[in-house]
Amino acid sequence: MRTFDGYQHGINLGGWLSQCDHTQERYDNFIVKADIEKISGWGMDHVRIPVDYNLVEEKDGTYIEAGFERLQKAIDWCGEYGLNMILDLHKTYGFSFDSGEKEDGFFEDEEFQERFYRLWEQFATRFGKYSDRLVFELLNEVTEKEYSDAWNRISVNCVKRIRAIAPDIRIIIGGYFNNSIMALKDIAPPVDDKIVYTFHCYEPLIFTHQGAYWVEGMDTEFRMPLDVSYGTYMKYSQLQIDMYKGFEIMTLQGLDPEEKMGVKFFERLVAEAVQVAEERNVPLYCGEYGVIDRANPEDSLKWYQMFTSCMDRYNIARAAWSYKEMDYGIQDEHMDSVREELLKIL
Repeated sequence: MRTFDGYQHGINLGGWLSQCDHTQERYDNFIVKADIEKISGWGMDHVRIPVDYNLVEEKDGTYIEAGFERLQKAIDWCGEYGLNMILDLHKTYGFSFDSGEKEDGFFEDEEFQERFYRLWEQFATRFGKYSDRLVFELLNEVTEKEYSDAWNRISVNCVKRIRAIAPDIRIIIGGYFNNSIMALKDIAPPVDDKIVYTFHCYEPLIFTHQGAYWVEGMDTEFRMPLDVSYGTYMKYSQLQIDMYKGFEIMTLQGLDPEEKMGVKFFERLVAEAVQVAEERNVPLYCGEYGVIDRANPEDSLKWYQMFTSCMDRYNIARAAWSYKEMDYGIQDEHMDSVREELLKIL
């Protein structure tokens, strides 16, 4: 399996140009140049920057030059401090992983898809020249498995459109169930040797999303310790998680219910993905991983240690979610007691 050089240790800048109110105040102040300097000082080699179409497109599709200029500034800041960058389209017109944003129709509407292609052609035209330190990520977290065939067709077409303009830039593609690692095998075969497969890891969800208000069925007062048996994880997953229950249970099946959570869990989780990546000769990239700020910080550190040791074993590149706020902030006060140790392994 090839490695994703230059993108081994990164962090997401969630909430800056995506999942936000899209005001100038937010754009100007949530992330500033000093934050990029700090991340570089932490020893990271890249940042992943989620971007909603709202930054660069009006509702009618008219391009917003100020949005493209803001992305150029981010690229320049990263260049100044020796960081590579991933431009991740977190939301496109007609689709968002967050159903609350009421974006729909993308996988059925050819006009929406054409708009998506044209936006990526704009990114390629403006930023393709930075292929030595910039990577494109086509779309964040395709949701339903039923979109798989449509997404494979769309992603292949989009890569070809980008390639006509930016032949050298690397392109990241993920699968359904919100970039589930289980979907990797169903991603379209790589168009060329500059394709990277991505997945996100928040497993076991009952730990990393404990008390999360957005998880259907979750009691916001529920708290979950890390060092308990797989049987206990199974029990509380069945009680607390509705919408993700099927996948959550699959990740726990076959483990000794009396055995405590350990790195074996993650090794089992990534085994198929590693095999697929080796067979197709594509690098693997975990674009998001992390633990909610409701969890005990010391337990969170242990989870990160187990997860990253597994990633290191297989040379899987990664970016933690997220730099600040967004319920997962590495920079936030909640992580003060463990941040020094955490930064050694991210």
